[in-house]
Amino acid sequence: MKLFYSPTSPFARKVRVLVHEKGCAEQVEYILAATMEDPAALHAANPLGRVPALITPEGTPVIESDVICAYLDEVLPGQKLIPSEGPAHWQSLYRQSLGDGIMEAAIRLIYEKNRPESERSAMWMARWKRAIDRSVIALEADMGVAQSGLDIGGIAVACALGYIDFRHPDIEWRANAPRLSGWYATMSARPSFVESNPA
Repeated sequence: MKLFYSPTSPFARKVRVLVHEKGCAEQVEYILAATMEDPAALHAANPLGRVPALITPEGTPVIESDVICAYLDEVLPGQKLIPSEGPAHWQSLYRQSLGDGIMEAAIRLIYEKNRPESERSAMWMARWKRAIDRSVIALEADMGVAQSGLDIGGIAVACALGYIDFRHPDIEWRANAPRLSGWYATMSARPSFVESNPA
């Protein structure tokens, strides 16, 4: 199967980490995609022009990182990273959604910062920053992510925190989340995170 990715995309990183943690990297062909150049191959896989995008061995496109991760967790051998049922299932998906939301807010901040200063919206930038801050505080208060073992929720949260460090070093999220910071330090030292580090 083929995975279109960008090394700086936290959503693509989430998929790459999942594949690595399942021990299946050799079953996936990674195709670097410069999304701003509008490559035709990426558009064939995902008309939205976003990464990650997956083409299955049957030639079927799968898009959006949460759907791609669900597909790969089902079809690839190795440890299941999405709990199949019960509270653990929903808690894992909740944390994945929270991690994805942090990534989305952080990416929107980048887009806004790249606009000419006169065209930037201070209101939206502050709103996205508050969303990140609230989410970090919620994760620090919950810390179920540290107790649930390795799953898609923890992978998404760690990728989100790594993206903040990469793109927004001015956001000092560790100041309000010492336990989350310690957990992240352990997660980011895993080979799957080291090998996919965009920095």
